[in-house]
Amino acid sequence: MESRRLAGVVAAVVVAGGLLAACGAGTEAGSITLYNGQHPQTTQALVTAFEQKTGISVAVRNDDEDVFANQLVAEGSHSPADVIYTENSPALEFLQAKSLLAKLAPTTLAQVPARFSSSDGRWVGVSARVSVMVFNTDLVRRDQLPTSVLGLANPKWRGKLALAPSETDFQPIVTSVIRTYGVAAARRWLLALKANAASHTYPDNETLVTAVNNGQAALGVINQYYWYREQVDVGPAGMHSSLAYFKPGDPGYVLDVSGAAVLMSSAHKADAQRFVAFLVSPQGQAIIAHSDSFEYPIAKGSDATPVGEIPLSGLQPNSITVAELGDGSAALALLQKVQLL
Repeated sequence: MESRRLAGVVAAVVVAGGLLAACGAGTEAGSITLYNGQHPQTTQALVTAFEQKTGISVAVRNDDEDVFANQLVAEGSHSPADVIYTENSPALEFLQAKSLLAKLAPTTLAQVPARFSSSDGRWVGVSARVSVMVFNTDLVRRDQLPTSVLGLANPKWRGKLALAPSETDFQPIVTSVIRTYGVAAARRWLLALKANAASHTYPDNETLVTAVNNGQAALGVINQYYWYREQVDVGPAGMHSSLAYFKPGDPGYVLDVSGAAVLMSSAHKADAQRFVAFLVSPQGQAIIAHSDSFEYPIAKGSDATPVGEIPLSGLQPNSITVAELGDGSAALALLQKVQLL
């Protein structure tokens, strides 16, 4: 993840401040450590509001969610972390399978539709994004784009496709293709994408969307919010790209859920539970809705749509569930086999 300017987060904090003033700030003292795999700016706005409300301080450590997942396994019962907050669900499913996550309070889980959270009650969905195509409008017409993610394997995209295979956002798409068409077909598809991307393989989605916007590549696959954040950075006049959605139900059209959990090893479980509950509270969801993350708040009653985006209810993604996305191990193994990782 790259640092992004704080446009929009200031507004989020202002919104949060108004909400918190109405509720009154708490006076409890305490401290928790957060392993944050989400975008730092919005997380910091959430942390600031939580600290103001409760008096509980939050020490934030930022890194990629897969780094933290592996670190937590290595740390085991000696981990200093109390909460982990991720961009995608597979890291949480992985930790849940390792018996490293504590049960969440039923009142916290009840704030979010069950389909967005762990079926075992050990992590809760906080926000969502959807996978889309980004394309350079000077290089590709919208009517030339494939309607399925499988169409990106067409040789006509050789030298034109941008890919960020090490992004944890890409792995759920691979899992979705595997579940729909099988491992052998997914392997052929990935090999074709690898050939088409050639030198246009990037370390993250931020770099990918910038490359497409600048005309270094013609199109690529990202989660939708990266394009909106690019627009904040360069301004509307600097945008030479647009978004296109895959056909309804396509395996490339995946709704990714960001979530949070309390660590079983936490020495401050009560305060950690309060922080996770805050993320899905009206205050926390309002911060997300007004931030420059451009992610969808998903708690019940949180119907806000980031500016300019299709409402969550208007999306038509593949039906794959967070349980079916699993821990992402099959996708990782296949990406390694075709040497994209």
